[in-house]
Amino acid sequence: MEAMLDAPDSTEARPGLRLRIVGIVMVGLFAVLGLRLWALQVLQAPAAAQAVTANQIRAVPVAPTRGLILDRNGYPLVANVVTEQITLSRAAAEHDPSVIGRLAAVVGETPEQVKAALTNQQYNLYKPVPVLSDAPLADVIYIKEHQSEFPGVTSVQTTQRTYPQTQEPGPAQATYPAAQTLGYVGTINTAELTSRAPQGYQAGDAFGQAGLEYQYESELHGIPGRQELEVDSKGQVAGVLKSVPPTPGNDVVTNIDTNLQQVADNSLATQVQNLRKNFDPACNNKAGCYPAATGGAVVVMNPQNGSVYAMASFPSYNPSAWVGGIGQSVYAGLTDPANNQPLLNRATNGLYTPGSTFKLNTATAALQAGLISPGFSYYDSGTFKTPDCQYNSTTCVFHNSVGDPAGTYNVSSALTVSSDDFFYNLGYLFYARSGQYGPTPIQDQAAQYSLGELTGIDLPGEAKGRVDSQVQRVRLHGLAPKAFPNSTWYTGDNIEMAFGQAGTYITPIEQAVAYSTFANGGTRYAPQVAAAIVSPAGKVVKRITPQVTGHVVLSPANYQAMLTGFTGAVQNSNGTAYGAFQGLDFPGGLAGKTGTADTVIGKEPTAWFVGFGPTANPQYVVVCVIDQAGFGATAAAPVVRDIFTYLATHPVAAPVVPPPAAASRSTTPLTPPGTPTTTTPATTVPTAVTGAPTTTAPTSG
Repeated sequence: MEAMLDAPDSTEARPGLRLRIVGIVMVGLFAVLGLRLWALQVLQAPAAAQAVTANQIRAVPVAPTRGLILDRNGYPLVANVVTEQITLSRAAAEHDPSVIGRLAAVVGETPEQVKAALTNQQYNLYKPVPVLSDAPLADVIYIKEHQSEFPGVTSVQTTQRTYPQTQEPGPAQATYPAAQTLGYVGTINTAELTSRAPQGYQAGDAFGQAGLEYQYESELHGIPGRQELEVDSKGQVAGVLKSVPPTPGNDVVTNIDTNLQQVADNSLATQVQNLRKNFDPACNNKAGCYPAATGGAVVVMNPQNGSVYAMASFPSYNPSAWVGGIGQSVYAGLTDPANNQPLLNRATNGLYTPGSTFKLNTATAALQAGLISPGFSYYDSGTFKTPDCQYNSTTCVFHNSVGDPAGTYNVSSALTVSSDDFFYNLGYLFYARSGQYGPTPIQDQAAQYSLGELTGIDLPGEAKGRVDSQVQRVRLHGLAPKAFPNSTWYTGDNIEMAFGQAGTYITPIEQAVAYSTFANGGTRYAPQVAAAIVSPAGKVVKRITPQVTGHVVLSPANYQAMLTGFTGAVQNSNGTAYGAFQGLDFPGGLAGKTGTADTVIGKEPTAWFVGFGPTANPQYVVVCVIDQAGFGATAAAPVVRDIFTYLATHPVAAPVVPPPAAASRSTTPLTPPGTPTTTTPATTVPTAVTGAPTTTAPTSG
């Protein structure tokens, strides 16, 4: 073994090799370290510099001034006012929490409310948090005089919405002209922020929440400015490095005539009040009642181009409630169902059974299809029995409204007196001859007039009505079998649909478009509230031109036959609205149609009236509907009369585009029109005999 192993002192030592290996390792380590330092200092220097800069500079948007909403003469319906806003720095509050209590005491809030504002994520982290908007001058002065007690508290000037017009004295005085049409502004919500972020919106921005404010948000909002703030390591702003001013929003010039709007608002509100005060012994199966008159709407429209001159909805509200943030109790009151939904725009979203106003569609379909001619006559006995009815006679009998005169009528006189029996017969004939005229000739005609279709009005969330049919019943049954158990379609259903009852529901704006289409000879226009978009400097950015959405074919003979009937309803002594318009001398004369639709047994019917004039070349269509009000001639027609009384001496002029600066920047409200309302209380006309849904006709005239 010893021979095989060398003794320790017999092996040659090699210290030089070891030192060389260690030296190579050390040189390699230093080389790697050097390369890393070079990479950090040379290759990654720009990225590091950018990161450092990002930690020091914060870009903060600057909100633009919102555009105005003007009436057709250039006067502001919605404007802006400069106010003082008291703000508090988050960093200052964190450094000195006692400032929260002192500030709360001055502005009249609780410390918890101020803390809630500081933690509200809708406000930018690098901008002071608004604590009080529209701050009283006394509060602003006190804080400035005691600045040492309020570190981080400042007052800044900002703009907020203001509503310079006033309502004409009357029942609508506490509301604002065209409130639902204008809409209101609130703070942008999460969903809106997600969809609008690419357009520069930030948390806490103002955003239109309804009406024109929402519809034309992109035009009204403007382009945000930008501030580059220098921020220290504690997140406190050290200074402003760069500032780009915001671009104010554009103004929206509307077709609304403010004074006409005030007349419509107050006439509708006055009539509702009158109806509620007058006992009707005929309602509730002749037990009598005070009509509930729960709500209603008015639309005034130019049938020649679709311009909306006025749009009223009752009950209403004042959008100034949202200025500076709406209180919980106020919002609860506006959304409480017991208050009949004042936020709802009943002109575009209210769905009502049309009653005899629907006869426009049935008459057009019957004449144009050749089912009848203008000279066709029919004897109205007051009772219609369905021929060849497979059930007993009681369930096959339809009765006219009580008081309707019997007689022989053609289509003109049937429209004048609103003969139900005449239109029962048309509904039956279309059903019996479906092989010749198809299964839905009346429904198809109604769709051409826009009933059951979206009109395309430039307001958000328009409701879509429906015209009763088997297709609709099958669809509704599939969606909600318990609520809509009946999916069949019989002769009686076609008869009821032919005069606007049963499952047909339409909106007032659909009705306005339908009668406008007839009044102008057959061209259907989309209703338009806005007339133009104008820059703050007064330059016209865009004119909103009339939009044709369809046509209705009307031969001259058929048109004249129907026009004679509608004219007779107002001007003929036998007309259903003759009494309501006696004494009104409107230039060129008026035409119209009453409608009275029973909806729920024991409640007053829905009252309609549609008027248009001058008859030879109509410039105005006025629609009024009031729910649970009574007969159209006594409940709705007086409102339309009020409006035409005003128009007789105050015709609507062309919109002023671009608007004069003196008008658009005016802060003085327009002088109310002062036209005395001529609305009369609803008279106690008996309602129709009612019965089973497909057997006895509800009131329709």
